Amino acid sequence: MYRHEIGIDPSDIDHMGHVNNSVYLKWVQEAVVRYWEGVAPADAVTRHLWVALKHEIEFRRPTFLDDVVVADVIAERVQGARALFTTVIRRGEDVLAEVKSTWCCLDATSMRPARLAKDIVSRFVPA
Repeated sequence: MYRHEIGIDPSDIDHMGHVNNSVYLKWVQEAVVRYWEGVAPADAVTRHLWVALKHEIEFRRPTFLDDVVVADVIAERVQGARALFTTVIRRGEDVLAEVKSTWCCLDATSMRPARLAKDIVSRFVPA
C-alpha cells in the first residue's frame, strides 16, 4: 500500500462549497503515478508510462477546503500490461471516496502496451 497526501486548492471547490467530483480523478492520477515512481526502479520509470483505462468512483462524503486528506493506493493485480488499483480517499477515519481503476502500462518510446517484468510486478503485488 502507498499513502499519498493530498493538497486541496481553492480552485478544487465547486459552486456547492465542496471539492468537485472531477478533482478526485486528478488525485487518483497523482497517487497512482507517485506510487509507481516510488516503488519501481528508476530505469523502469523512465521506460514506462501509465494511462488510465477505466475509473469507478463511489463517493461517500463531501470533501472541503480545510480537510486533511490522504489517498491510500493498493495494487490489486497485474495482468499483462494492465494493472488494477484501488484508491481509498480518507479524511481521518472517514472514507470520502473509493476508486477502482484499471491502468495500462505503455512503453515510453513506442507508446504501445508493455508487460512489466515479474520482479517489478512483485514490488506492487507480493506473491
